Amino acid sequence: MADHDNSYKRLFSEPAMVRDLLTEFVQEEWVDQLDLDSLEKVSGSYVSDDLRDREDDIIWRVRWGEGWLYVYLLIEFQRTVDRYMAVRVMAYEALLYQDLIRQKAFTPAGKLPPVLPIVLYNGDQRWTAAQNVVDLVEPIPGGLSHYRPSLPYLLLDEAEICQNEDHLEETRNLVGALFQLEHSQDLAQWEAVLKRLGEWLQAPEHDSLRRAFTVWVTRVLIPSRWPGFDPDEISALQDLQEVHAMLAERIREWPERFKQEGEERHALEMARRMLQHGDMSDELIAEFSGLDVARVVELRREMER
Repeated sequence: MADHDNSYKRLFSEPAMVRDLLTEFVQEEWVDQLDLDSLEKVSGSYVSDDLRDREDDIIWRVRWGEGWLYVYLLIEFQRTVDRYMAVRVMAYEALLYQDLIRQKAFTPAGKLPPVLPIVLYNGDQRWTAAQNVVDLVEPIPGGLSHYRPSLPYLLLDEAEICQNEDHLEETRNLVGALFQLEHSQDLAQWEAVLKRLGEWLQAPEHDSLRRAFTVWVTRVLIPSRWPGFDPDEISALQDLQEVHAMLAERIREWPERFKQEGEERHALEMARRMLQHGDMSDELIAEFSGLDVARVVELRREMER
């Protein structure tokens, strides 16, 4: 989980990723007014008045008219839904505003700049938690409900997004490709997505992002989803094109591999049936099943335990 956490943060420390996140997944008109060329990463290390550190979250700012919009990217890696995420977002945003006040980072009108809080969730269970803190506070008649806090956040539920046909696989979007890789169990789809990523990121100015994707795929994605791969072979891969070539080779090997696995399963089942009779030698079982004698001996010992 720590590797996953760090590698995701590394990916979203690249301006191209944040640009694609905003343009594709924030479906609001004001996004067209942003000066995306001005994207600037802000230090995520700040200390509140009660000395509690928040160093893990990713904060960017982007020019919006004469001022800045702050994008607070909270990457949520837990595999279960956090019912009180809205309270956490409210607390984190308050810490950010405290820091902006200390920096005197006000708008030209002397007000606090706007903040867009995004919760990026990659769990398998659909997100059911409240997306505004107001929905967590009991409404009370008589005017008291007027004082309930209200602070929404933008939820990006990766698995739900991947099921949405509006986000086509062919769309040139780095974040969309990341989501597809994260939630697909199909090695052929992985190979296709990695091929597209390699083409999109082949220019020298994308070296850093291409390396970040390579690290995530080889150190996190493949070991967690396809543990059957040789870890030494995976760790030796240094570029997305090498990863793509390796997966393409595996796909070509599938028919022969499945044939061999089927033949082995059939031979083991035949040997087990003959061993159950108890009146055949290991050599004879090996001859009939096609297994070597050592494997038959090992199988006999397993069955006798």
